[in-house]
Amino acid sequence: MSKGLPDTRDMIAQLIATPSVSCVHPDMDMSNRGVIDLVADWAETLGFDIEIQAVDERKSNLIARAGRGSDGLVLSGHTDTVPCDPSLWSSDPFSAREADDRIYGLGSCDMKSFLALALAASSKIDFDRLARPLTIVATADEETTMKGAKLIADNGKKLGRYCVIGEPTGLKPIRQHKGNLTMSVEYLGQSGHASDPGLGNNALDGMHQFMTALYAYRDRIQQHYNDPAFTIPTPTMNLGHIHGGDNSNRICGSCLLLIDIRFLPSMSFPTLQADLEQIASEVAEDRGLGLKTQTFGAGMPAMNTDEASEIAQYLTHLTGKKTGSVAFGTEAPYYNSMQTETIVIGPGSINQAHQPDEFLPLEHIDPTIRMLDDLIERFCMS
Repeated sequence: MSKGLPDTRDMIAQLIATPSVSCVHPDMDMSNRGVIDLVADWAETLGFDIEIQAVDERKSNLIARAGRGSDGLVLSGHTDTVPCDPSLWSSDPFSAREADDRIYGLGSCDMKSFLALALAASSKIDFDRLARPLTIVATADEETTMKGAKLIADNGKKLGRYCVIGEPTGLKPIRQHKGNLTMSVEYLGQSGHASDPGLGNNALDGMHQFMTALYAYRDRIQQHYNDPAFTIPTPTMNLGHIHGGDNSNRICGSCLLLIDIRFLPSMSFPTLQADLEQIASEVAEDRGLGLKTQTFGAGMPAMNTDEASEIAQYLTHLTGKKTGSVAFGTEAPYYNSMQTETIVIGPGSINQAHQPDEFLPLEHIDPTIRMLDDLIERFCMS
């Protein structure tokens, strides 16, 4: 590799070997600073100006910028991975292994490799020829709170007119994805001896009534909202976790439920949140139960980049593939909120993400670099 960079596969291997798990459980959560420092050192070698943003005491973003102005292209990737169980892997998840024309390792496709490929493409550029800036962004905590991308958006400093986020899409351009709302609902009743229901107020009975109302609400929103651009064209609701009571001979004193809704771009997060809270409150009032609700963060916004946007049209031309939609979420809505036209496209498949033996096909490396070469030429140099 030119300009003093390591070989592309070596960069991928070093990134995989640098653990950066983000997790809602503090005992599993890690700093991402090792990955940030690696990418910053390589970018600085190429001549990028380096800014490292503190997201919190353990997490950081990297903004590496070459050229001047407010337009130009942003190449963005997240530095964190999900947790893993090494016993389920065929080899060490933190050691890149090449076999079967693949690179195996945690983060190989989701999505540390994209950062290495963005640097590899940038290494071919004469920065003195840049008419508009080229920016590489590496963010923290995409797999949990997305607070790295939120910090960039909240700062209000537009990084470029166009953005590519290199999530694994099989090199198909994506312009839409659903949003996400995660909420907990807990009913607080009164425990007592199971031989006499009148001695208490069973929170599980209240939760049963609430879940019945939730299923009816899910049916209503699925009948009302439909977007054929998505493989699953309706919003979805998943009741993913429930816990209540402690023994069969005690009236259940409390019961908690976790709810996940994936909503379409045409739907409103605040409206969904208010609807769930109203349904929960009506059940609590009807049964004389206490109620606690919590929405985790501000949720994940839906992505909806205009099909007629310049970067969507260019990538359709470049790849020969029409822009589409996916079910998984990304940081794209935060870039779009800064009036940055954003497309998600990258190597690998989401089917391999969050799985044991995650891998990146070697055949995706060179086409990704060529695609990024073309994007840099089009949006930074032409």
